[in-house]
Amino acid sequence: MLVSTELRAAWLALAGLSSVFLFEMLDNSILNVALPTIGRELHASTVALQWVTGAYAVVFGGLMLVFGAVADRFGRRRIMLAGLVLLGLASLATALVTTAEQLIAVRAVMGVAAAMTTPGSAALAFRLFEDDGLRVRAMTLISTVGLVGLAIGPTAGGLLLAVAPWQVLLLVNAPIAVLAIIGIRSGIAADDVADLHRDPVDVPGAVLGTATIVLALVAPTLFVDEGSGSWGPWAATAAAVAAAIAFVLRERSARYPLLDLKLVARPLVASGLAYKAAAGLATAGVGYLVTLQLQLDWGWTPAQAAIGLLPQVVVLVAGGAFVNPFVRWAGLERAAWLSASSVVFGLAVYGLLGRLGYVWVAIALVFVAAGIRVVGVVAGVNVLRGLPANRTTIGAALTDTATEVTSGAGVAVTGTILAALFTGSVATPHWTAPQTAEFEQAVTIAGLVLTVVAAALIGWAFHRTRQAARRDESVVDGNYAQVS
Repeated sequence: MLVSTELRAAWLALAGLSSVFLFEMLDNSILNVALPTIGRELHASTVALQWVTGAYAVVFGGLMLVFGAVADRFGRRRIMLAGLVLLGLASLATALVTTAEQLIAVRAVMGVAAAMTTPGSAALAFRLFEDDGLRVRAMTLISTVGLVGLAIGPTAGGLLLAVAPWQVLLLVNAPIAVLAIIGIRSGIAADDVADLHRDPVDVPGAVLGTATIVLALVAPTLFVDEGSGSWGPWAATAAAVAAAIAFVLRERSARYPLLDLKLVARPLVASGLAYKAAAGLATAGVGYLVTLQLQLDWGWTPAQAAIGLLPQVVVLVAGGAFVNPFVRWAGLERAAWLSASSVVFGLAVYGLLGRLGYVWVAIALVFVAAGIRVVGVVAGVNVLRGLPANRTTIGAALTDTATEVTSGAGVAVTGTILAALFTGSVATPHWTAPQTAEFEQAVTIAGLVLTVVAAALIGWAFHRTRQAARRDESVVDGNYAQVS
């Protein structure tokens, strides 16, 4: 791996890696705008339409750990380039789609491509530099490009639909894949065998890990769609727990585990994952509830709701300029817990005060966005710092998986509480006064439940890093005493 000493020297590589993250952020945000059009043209049922986006998310989340482990064994650059070729081909196949089932299959293949490429973008960016400051700056740049895509995706998609068929929204991934391939092939050296490891692939662990994550992502959707009174969501949850237990037992006993749990227990790794999990819970909860509140409770149109979310968009896009100065001032460890706490504080503000008016909603969105802007970069860097050099890709996959799973859990918790407290269908127009009161009560309870869980994760992570720091200081003091 060619190590750069300044950001400018690695511009071609960073352009390619930024394109990868742009695809991840732009993909679902731009497609959501076209779902009504897709439903009409393909005569898709509600369930089929849901799986147009769900197939991508479930496959992507389920396979990240597997491809992270494979990349650390067979080459990060090699797996990423293969994934980008698959992405380009799947995007072009969109032009041939004539049924909802075909589109779901294409979206599943795109999920495979995303699982092959996304963890590698963080791992390769981390390995381009030896200086932690440059690593933070590089990941901030990459995340900024992706967040710009996330912010402009719905607007750009709406404008394109006015003049072009919906297939164009997925065909746009093909030129993005080409740009990424050019940047990565030209800017990143071929994989060095010395940087990889050749442990055999843990196939049973891969199957159990994938099953655990897939079930954990499907269960929240079932809770929201079928409600907590149905057996389906609970069966999926029980199966996810059983698969998780089996996965842990397998990884503890395997000679060459897919995921070495001793590495996950390292302070920087464990705390970084906990911060990402806390942020994922809080972000999903706020995003789900604010969308419902603005349009269903307050009666705002989709356009008005989009304007209402602008404070979050502005902070996410413009906040990149403040990440590096903040990290330099606070340090990586303190920046991690401060930014995660900002996300949870925003959730608490929304849960307690959001029903009192839009000003409180906007304040909550700003705190959540400001926290996300930092924790996404800093927690990821800390996780990779805490791992051996030949395990960085699976470390990046872990951080993405933590976000995916906890985001699903956040939606499941809020959706279940809302279903339990709200009388009738939440999509019914013109709520009665009792329904409005029930919704506001559900918002408060869900917000506070997620706040407590996320705050507990942050507290545990903070304690974990403090405990490790004190142990390291004791070792240094002991060594000094022996030398003296």
